[in-house]
Amino acid sequence: MGDFNRSVIFDAIRRAPEGRSRVELVEMTGLSTQTVSNIARRLLDDELIVEAGKASAAGLGKPRTILRLNPEGHYAAGVHIDPAVITFVLLDLTGQVVAHNRLKTPTAADPDHVMARIHDRFEQLVAESGVAREKIVGLGLAAPGPIDQERGIIVDPPNLHGWHRVPLRDALEASTGLPVLVDKDVTAAAVAETWVGGETGTGSFVFFYIGTGIGAGLVLGDELMRGVSGNAGEIGHIVTDPDGPPCGCGQRGCIAVTITPQSMVDEAEATGVLAPAPHETPREIDAQFDLLCEAASNGDAAAGAILDRAADRTARAVAALTNLLDVDRVVFGGPFWARLEARYLERIPRLLDEYSATSAVRGLGVAGTGVGDDVAAVGAASLVLERSFTPSATRLLLD
Repeated sequence: MGDFNRSVIFDAIRRAPEGRSRVELVEMTGLSTQTVSNIARRLLDDELIVEAGKASAAGLGKPRTILRLNPEGHYAAGVHIDPAVITFVLLDLTGQVVAHNRLKTPTAADPDHVMARIHDRFEQLVAESGVAREKIVGLGLAAPGPIDQERGIIVDPPNLHGWHRVPLRDALEASTGLPVLVDKDVTAAAVAETWVGGETGTGSFVFFYIGTGIGAGLVLGDELMRGVSGNAGEIGHIVTDPDGPPCGCGQRGCIAVTITPQSMVDEAEATGVLAPAPHETPREIDAQFDLLCEAASNGDAAAGAILDRAADRTARAVAALTNLLDVDRVVFGGPFWARLEARYLERIPRLLDEYSATSAVRGLGVAGTGVGDDVAAVGAASLVLERSFTPSATRLLLD
């Protein structure tokens, strides 16, 4: 209970960049004045928060001391393994990126080689950041699912050939000496939104992740939903177009074959919008997708129609999720999002109003992530901060 109360106070301060007074914390949390004072003192002693001056409240007596997060109190590292690129970040306690690096994902199907490269680039990141090693509380790693979260293993991810039950957590803990958390990239992206996304990361929302594959991160009542095995959000076989292309699962028109970047490139080449080119690897898909989006931006009606159809299908997929979960909003993000943002935000909100089961009761918020293209890497580091410092019902369970 003490750990839970500590995390409640810390989280209340974290969610107010301008800071909060002890009196406000008592009012917000329902904890006693003595409890709040004791917890605040421990957080100050641990250098997790600082006293940031005083603020006057009209007619409420003497000025109150404001408590804010100490950005330099602790740091967390994050790594996102994408089939095309591996991204590294180091976050301070407020979620701001203080160091950043990238590495093209090696094409060889050799996980040991990739893990050695990750270790070397991580050490370079830390050295260049100037952050003291003992200030880094852990390393988060985000990767395509499915994962075995309990064992920290990546299980046969699509587009990472040869990665069969790779023990990433144990290998990186041994090489870095840090605690390592492994989670899905879509889950990490949702955590990034809750940690640094501001208003869009509060309450209940679906994070719709557009990467080489499509997935969803789920947050209900400010708490991340991982599922029994840690693999919630695998939505690739929701049908968005019953007359669409056949899918390997036996259905037609699944997300996996209608709204992924590769499926849009396939359609563009089949209809002559793009000249055929190799696009078997994630890097090749990215290059062709760039050409498609550029053509649409330059007024090519056929290219624009492909993106518009993908937006319409995406709206149907999102509606299936939001109708099921009854959330406040959907947040879009991922490495391919920036190229789709303007067109999708123009079409999808209107379609969701039509498809939403609760449109007569309330509107459904639609937003793009404010975290940026590196949302999964930021989320990987945020996993460490979230696990260490935010309140969760599991903190109340005894082993």
